[in-house]
Amino acid sequence: MYVYERKTMEELQSALKGNGLTLSNLPEKGRCLLTTRDFHPGEVIISQEPYVCVPNKSPVDSRCDGCFTTSNLKKCSGCHVVWYCGSTCQKLDWKLHRLECEALSRLDKDRRKCVTPSIRLMVKLYLRRKLQSEKVIPTTATDNYNLVEALVSHMPDIDEKQLVLYAQMANLVNFILQQPDINIKEIAENFSKFACNAHTICDSELIPLGTGLYPVISIINHSCLPNSVLVFEGRLAVIRAVQHIPQGAEVLISYIDTTGSTMTRQKALKEQYLFTCTCPRCIKLGQSDDIQESAVLEGYRCKDEGCNGFLLRSSDDKGFICQQCGRVRDKEEIRKIASEVKSMSEKALMSLSSGNQLEAVSMHQTIEKLQRKLCHPFSISLMQTREKVLKILMELQNWREALAYCKLTIPVYQRVYPGFHPLLGLQYYTCGKLEWFLGDTEDAIKSVTKAIDILRITHGTNTPFMRDLLMKLEEAHSEASHKLSCKNE
Repeated sequence: MYVYERKTMEELQSALKGNGLTLSNLPEKGRCLLTTRDFHPGEVIISQEPYVCVPNKSPVDSRCDGCFTTSNLKKCSGCHVVWYCGSTCQKLDWKLHRLECEALSRLDKDRRKCVTPSIRLMVKLYLRRKLQSEKVIPTTATDNYNLVEALVSHMPDIDEKQLVLYAQMANLVNFILQQPDINIKEIAENFSKFACNAHTICDSELIPLGTGLYPVISIINHSCLPNSVLVFEGRLAVIRAVQHIPQGAEVLISYIDTTGSTMTRQKALKEQYLFTCTCPRCIKLGQSDDIQESAVLEGYRCKDEGCNGFLLRSSDDKGFICQQCGRVRDKEEIRKIASEVKSMSEKALMSLSSGNQLEAVSMHQTIEKLQRKLCHPFSISLMQTREKVLKILMELQNWREALAYCKLTIPVYQRVYPGFHPLLGLQYYTCGKLEWFLGDTEDAIKSVTKAIDILRITHGTNTPFMRDLLMKLEEAHSEASHKLSCKNE
């Protein structure tokens, strides 16, 4: 096994050389990718097709197994589980789906309902391994099962409850495949590998479409101050530099949303990926700058509405003191407002679940007013509530009010995200779209220009999404010129 693994890594090392990368091992971090040349903002560092992938399962929209579209779908007549948008995607997927179809067709209806995307991903993993071993599907240095075997599983760190769940899922996979040479313990370990190595495949606007396993991309380590970003072009995972990366530096992406406090980020990373981050942001845990940032992002606002100071708990634990003006907020007052927010949030969720959008948006607006009294102006909770209101208002096509909420989120986005972050670019894009719908062409041009300045770095310029965005900017410029000429006449 060691000989095969060494040969696999040697072949991968050779393939990475052409990308200006090298595979290395760092103390405390394990495998990583280092650069062997400089990379500049917007430059593609590496890209990879998934070893296996599946679309998300939704009660509302099914997706094509090939391209993840929701249009013109037809269910596979054999297994009645998988959907395709046409013969092109079906033919491209047929070598693998032929075996999956046979396996799924053997299941009764009740068992078929238990086939979640995670179960399908695992079934496809073993079927692809089988097809590659039989040379039906070719292997390459960056596309082979040995790379999956080399991924970290963190099995010793997993609690017993999760291990039992993996064992149950492994038994179902084994029942579906009915291959005597497959080891149930190995399947369970691979589920653990999925949990900390699989990636959520998103569209250009970061809407989740499915899940994929990218063994080479998974080598890239996390930082809460990343120098690169992962985006998807269809199913292709693309890593782009978002800042200058000098030769010899480690390529780093973020595994999580980095808006939270250090404690929040550390908790998320520990729960999902089973490691403690030691990036430049995280090593400041407990230092004065970190305490201040946490109090701003997740703490309370000063009693004086004109003061933007952050609050820290008083020594007698009876209240919170503003570190700028010294005013004290009573603990009981804060508890009362927080209780109102929680109660109203539960009701808003019920309204949204029942499809009553008008009631839901009204409740979220009430929550937002309460949070303005409770939270710091740059609070993540306040920002998230405004995003919920924005989303519902856009669905209701209330463009003017939606734009007002979108503009409220921008300063927080600017604070919590680095300059070249796709979410900041997309928020500017949303702002620009709303301004254009409302006829504010000049403002729309400014917002879309800001969006493009960021997204050309994170997304490149050759994807259909970016070409469409650049075309929209041209149209907006033409419209502005036309308005100006009509005005002058």
